Amino acid sequence: MTLQLAVLASGNGSNLQAILDRIADGALDAQVRLVLCNKPEARALARARAAGVAHLALAPADHPNRESFDAAMVAATREHGADTVVLAGYMRLLTPGFLAAFSGRVVNIHPALLPSFPGLRGAADAQDYGVTLAGCTVHFVDEQVDHGAVIVQAAVPVNAGEPLDDLKARIHAMEHRIYPQALQWLAEGRVRQEGRVVRVLPRLDGKAVAGIPDGPWLVWPPLEPGF
Repeated sequence: MTLQLAVLASGNGSNLQAILDRIADGALDAQVRLVLCNKPEARALARARAAGVAHLALAPADHPNRESFDAAMVAATREHGADTVVLAGYMRLLTPGFLAAFSGRVVNIHPALLPSFPGLRGAADAQDYGVTLAGCTVHFVDEQVDHGAVIVQAAVPVNAGEPLDDLKARIHAMEHRIYPQALQWLAEGRVRQEGRVVRVLPRLDGKAVAGIPDGPWLVWPPLEPGF
C-alpha cells in the first residue's frame, strides 16, 4: 500500500526532507500529498516547493478558535487525498476533532525516549537531568502531549559536558532514519497496536532484519536495509 501523507510542520522541516528523500530513492512507499504549515515563514514550505509537492500555510489568527483552525486543516488534508498525517516539528496541539478525523493515522516524532522528557525541551531536559542515553521516539498521537503508543525508538549516547547542539544533531540524525522506517512499516501493514503495545510484524519475504552497523546506537525494533 502506498501511504498518502499530509505533513504538518512549523519550522525547518528536516524530517519532511528525510521522508521526501526516502520516497525519492524508493525505500518508502508513500506520496506526500500536502505540506501544511501554521507559519508562512516555515522552511518546510520551501522544501515542499522544491520537491514539487502541494503546500499550504494556514494562519491560526484567521480562525476564532482551535477547533475552527483544525477543521480547516482537516478539510485541506482531505481535499488533497491524504490518509495519514505526519507531524514533523508541528508546534501546536491537535484538537480531538482533528484526531477523530484521522483516527489511528496520526504519527509524531519526539526528540527524547518517551515517556521520559515530553514537551518542547526533550533533548535539553534529558541533558539537564544527566542521562547517559538520550534519543527519539516515533509514536501514535492521542489527546495528551507526547503520550501515544510507541512505534519505534532510537537511543544515542550523551557525552558529559558537550554542547546541546551536538546532542541534538545526533538525535536528529536518528530521527531522519526511524521516521521513514516507521512509515514504511505502516505502508506494509505490519504495525499492530494492542492497548499501549505496538508490534511490528515480521517481513513477509522472510529476509532477516538488519540492525545499524555504524555507531553505538540502539534502535528497537531494528531498522531494515535502506534506512
